[in-house]
Amino acid sequence: MGLTAASVSKDYTKYVDPLIGSDGHGHVFVGANVPFGAVQLGPMNIYKGWDWVSGYHYSDSIIIGFSHNHLSGTGCSDLGDVSLMPYTGTERTLRGEQNNIKGSVASYFKHSNERVSPGYYAVKMDNGVDVELTSTERVGLHHYIYKEAGTPRVLVDLVNDIDSRVYESYIRKVDDYTIEGYRFVKGWSPLHKTFFYLKTDRPIHALRLYAGDKFVCTDELQTQGVKGVMTFADDTREVNIKVALSSVSCTNARMNMEAEAPVWDFDRVHRAAVEKWNQELACIDIDGTQVQKTIFYTALYHMMIAPNLYCDVNGDFRGIGDKVMTGNQFRNYTIFSTWDTYRTLHPLFTIIKPERVPDMVNSMLSIYDQNGKLPIWPLHAGETNCMPGYSSVPIIADAYLKGIGGFDAHRALDAMIGTATNPAQNGISLLMKYGYIPADSLQEATSISQEYAADDWSIALMAKKMGRMDDYKTFIRRGHAYEHYWDKRINKIHPKMADGSWYEPYDPFSAEHHGNVGDFTEGNGWQYTFMVPQNPDGLVALHGGDEAFVKNLDSLFVAEGDLGATAAPDVSGLVGQYAHGNEPNHHIPYLYAYAGTQWKTAARVRMLQKEFYTAKPDGLCGNEDCGQMSAWHVMSALGFYQVNPSNGVYVFGSPEYRRASVKLPGGKTFTVVARNNSDRHVYIKSAKLNGKPYTKAFITYQDIMRGGTLEFVMSDRPNKRFGQARAARPKSAE
Repeated sequence: MGLTAASVSKDYTKYVDPLIGSDGHGHVFVGANVPFGAVQLGPMNIYKGWDWVSGYHYSDSIIIGFSHNHLSGTGCSDLGDVSLMPYTGTERTLRGEQNNIKGSVASYFKHSNERVSPGYYAVKMDNGVDVELTSTERVGLHHYIYKEAGTPRVLVDLVNDIDSRVYESYIRKVDDYTIEGYRFVKGWSPLHKTFFYLKTDRPIHALRLYAGDKFVCTDELQTQGVKGVMTFADDTREVNIKVALSSVSCTNARMNMEAEAPVWDFDRVHRAAVEKWNQELACIDIDGTQVQKTIFYTALYHMMIAPNLYCDVNGDFRGIGDKVMTGNQFRNYTIFSTWDTYRTLHPLFTIIKPERVPDMVNSMLSIYDQNGKLPIWPLHAGETNCMPGYSSVPIIADAYLKGIGGFDAHRALDAMIGTATNPAQNGISLLMKYGYIPADSLQEATSISQEYAADDWSIALMAKKMGRMDDYKTFIRRGHAYEHYWDKRINKIHPKMADGSWYEPYDPFSAEHHGNVGDFTEGNGWQYTFMVPQNPDGLVALHGGDEAFVKNLDSLFVAEGDLGATAAPDVSGLVGQYAHGNEPNHHIPYLYAYAGTQWKTAARVRMLQKEFYTAKPDGLCGNEDCGQMSAWHVMSALGFYQVNPSNGVYVFGSPEYRRASVKLPGGKTFTVVARNNSDRHVYIKSAKLNGKPYTKAFITYQDIMRGGTLEFVMSDRPNKRFGQARAARPKSAE
């Protein structure tokens, strides 16, 4: 069970700054929402490329509307559905251009006139309209104050969004206080349909409808791209608007509104949103400075924007293939950025949000039923197939192996195997033929194969626990596929051709692609050499032992070379060739512990925390990626990290706070105490678990979930003996 409102005595939302990560390449959502909600209601700038994929970038100064769904921290763009823009004066529909907004609905704004906090966004726009936003799970609430003379209007814009293409839209006036409609879009997601139901607390004097920017009629219009202008009486100075969304129908959107926001009370809804955020943020209580708390609780907040609820209050949702799914016995979620989030976000959810995990797993299994394979990067009613791997597989295996129920394990394992053997899955036929994916057969072949190996290892672990030993043998063998790429001459992963020869010429510094010859996804050979989270022990063995492995790992953090002119911008946050801004690197600092040098992990983790997480708008060194970048900070700040995404072993790093308490199911608490902790005292001198000496460099999920106290004594000098013994090191389960 989750925390109750009565159990939350602190206001954790006061530490959250949603603008962190809105500058640079963080790409975070800025606006009003509730944890994991279907609605993300916030301002929308003119889309100008990669740094505007969430719809908002801190460098901008123009607002074109307030739309009801947004991605957070992704590297691709979509959504921005159902935009409302209040203004006064002459009726107009033009969006405006970045260098010329004259005659348009757009308005300039200043950050000094913004207020942003969990569940709330407000701005005083230069056009004389003050805007406040809040939301429930499925309903966005707007409060507009028109401070300047002129006829008050609101543009309902179903054309402009965040870089997708509307192919059908509709608006109808239901009565003097109500309009409804829909918007069908093709974008990054092959398809998504958004139905809405909108009510105002002031009578709509007129509704005029446009095809694009050409006036057509009043009251009802269906065409490719509809815009509607709601006009209110000239003496109206204040308007409240509610907008409910549904993927199914306008009728269901109305049902959502009646269930979640039946009365006009903006402040009450805002208070409820804050309460929901406090209930979720209270899962971890830390003892830190004001700046530390701001960074930490903002990271925790960013972790709970997605996955997003994607079903109506009756459980209905529109599935892949445009089929409406009814009779569902789980809360359906969407926006699983699995290639990113399987590494840290989901293993952290099993500790701090275990009650949500079954619904997330059942959502993934539902996608298998709809689409014939488990999700890779699902977005509303579409599968984007973005990024390598079938990374929902380790998420499901991790939940099962940790004893989290609420889903059919045999059905889940069958779906995992069905996905891993589906010939429609990118490169699977090649993998099953060669045992690896040849570099001359598929773009990004080597990294795709390495991701599959990590995924297949998790299938093997789950099959073994379930007693399905034939499946175990098949997939544990596939989990070793990375060995095909090991070139002992250079101590690097090296792309291999179909004839078994090495791809040449090979530059492990290059992050470019070469025609049809594939190397790596958003990375280079240096980084992917260590992309073996499922079996670090095996990687150490390939190096020839601890000393050679540590030497090569040390080199990663100092090596300098040219990534290439066409390297992906995601390869950011560089320390040598380590790229903290990109997720395949996130486990790498913790690999030292597998070679008996946990103290090097401690020093590296603490440096990365200080360098790449700040309380400024550009406080993230790379895309937030639906919570993964922040999850690394949260888990690492607690002092441990799950390297293998499916074996429940959390490797010690360097706890950032003197005390952190994690609230667990059943009223239990797991507390991490770090005595003598400071910016200089980053090394673990000794440890105790529940008062008894503890010499291991890791802790298990079961130990954490039993509750208790993990106590570290920190030092400014490394204790090289801590975690050095073989028995004290984390091990790769096989």
